[in-house]
Amino acid sequence: MDEKGHVDPEAEYFAREDREKKAALAAKIDAENAAKAKAERKALHAGACGKCGGSLKPQDFRGVEIDVCEDCGSVLLDPGELQTLAGNDQSGVIGSLASFFSFRR
Repeated sequence: MDEKGHVDPEAEYFAREDREKKAALAAKIDAENAAKAKAERKALHAGACGKCGGSLKPQDFRGVEIDVCEDCGSVLLDPGELQTLAGNDQSGVIGSLASFFSFRR
């Protein structure tokens, strides 16, 4: 602003450009940090039981390779394995159960 209180359009333009660049950079850094944190979590928990942290061992069950915890016996099913094991579910129970536990990656 000048001494009369008028806003300099050029200064306003460059200030707005600077704010937008800073916001875009902050969003990029946030996205990179989130991706890095996700990769670190995945590496930390890869091959580990979600319940007790024990080692998962692949086992064949009805033609589907499932992961079973060697310590507590918990079973980890990959996406689609529950539907494969359930087969043609006429009652819709398995489909409802699968949709309840599904999530987006």
